[in-house]
Amino acid sequence: MTIWTLAPEPFDSPDATALRRAYYHDVASRYWGRPATVEEVDEGLTGDGVELLTPPTGQFLVGRYGGEAAACGGVLMLDQERAELTRVFLRHDFRGRKGASLLMEALEHEARALGARRMVLNTRLDLVEARALYTRHGYAEIPAYCTGPYMEIWYGKDL
Repeated sequence: MTIWTLAPEPFDSPDATALRRAYYHDVASRYWGRPATVEEVDEGLTGDGVELLTPPTGQFLVGRYGGEAAACGGVLMLDQERAELTRVFLRHDFRGRKGASLLMEALEHEARALGARRMVLNTRLDLVEARALYTRHGYAEIPAYCTGPYMEIWYGKDL
């Protein structure tokens, strides 16, 4: 039986970097309606604040399925009580194997360990799979807590 493992990992490890690139390629390609180029992915990842996803300001997790890097996600402390869920991604070949639920549980655990009492997130309306995942895990729509060009809907959940 193949098993998922999820653990904190430096955001710049080879596996974490590959997952972050795959995540950005996926969401950017969907947004633009065409495959994102290598240059566009590089530009999108430049200065994206991922370095804050280390304690005490955050945490980055990598999920492996049968030892293969398959998922990632991060939590970023916004203030003393709120953490933001960010960069939640499962490679398409690994979807439908319960990894998303395990990743969500692990990210919520990490947020609580950092002192968060509430998790918030923002996403786009076209990312229907992500929105379904969040609502399945008890997240409800909330008023906007931030603004940006790729933010269309906001969710929150008490931890």
